[in-house]
Amino acid sequence: MSVKDKVAIITGAASGIGKGIATAFVAAGAKVAIADLNLDGAIATAKELDPSGKTTMGVAMDVANEAQVDAGINEVAAKMGGIDILICNAGIQTVAPLDEFDFGQWKKLLSIHLDGAFLTTRASLRHMYKQGRGGAIVYMGSVHSKEASVLKAPYVTAKHGLIGLAKVVAKEGAKHGVRANVICPGFVRTPLVDKQIPEQAKSLGITEAEVIKNVMLKNTVDGEFTTVEDVAAATLFFASFESNALTGQSLIVSHGWFME
Repeated sequence: MSVKDKVAIITGAASGIGKGIATAFVAAGAKVAIADLNLDGAIATAKELDPSGKTTMGVAMDVANEAQVDAGINEVAAKMGGIDILICNAGIQTVAPLDEFDFGQWKKLLSIHLDGAFLTTRASLRHMYKQGRGGAIVYMGSVHSKEASVLKAPYVTAKHGLIGLAKVVAKEGAKHGVRANVICPGFVRTPLVDKQIPEQAKSLGITEAEVIKNVMLKNTVDGEFTTVEDVAAATLFFASFESNALTGQSLIVSHGWFME
């Protein structure tokens, strides 16, 4: 079980969880493409992880843009020698009561999470199938792939949808040796989560400290945030497992926030 010399493309990898996953994959010997809407950030992250430029590259990618996704993944495959692993990590968060939720924001969030997962999956599968050496796709879900929270209607909808997509990919990809699984993290202290704290405090009429203690971490076993390193380790596990014995599954990494 290894990702050494495998080509991995990670979306939304210029910062946050994506960057943490990229760091872990480079350390494990993979060749890593940092795909991000922010090209300068992607290039800077690639250079940071490997100053020699031999095992990393940055690529501009709006995951909701079909032409950009196809071009970016084709570029990675051409420069790095194919696509072995896709980590669908790009995402955003917007919180508001459902009866006040802006339709444009709803469509934008679903487009990034679901259209983005579809487009990057389709482009990657075309290379994986043609290569004939199998592959792994890991979707970044959430505890909200399993459970709902107030103020997060489109996010919960999208994260539930990723589990359905992974199951279809698992069934269609099996004969090609392609596996698909979902990581479901709890709250990870990233800029995305930091942004939610004051937003939820305002919407719920409570303090930011109460949001952290009584909303985000209330149901954990230890009152701790999930770490980027926790998520990266779980992602490495799914990506390196080379058998169809583990496909179409979801793994909750949440300090017990949600238990099945």
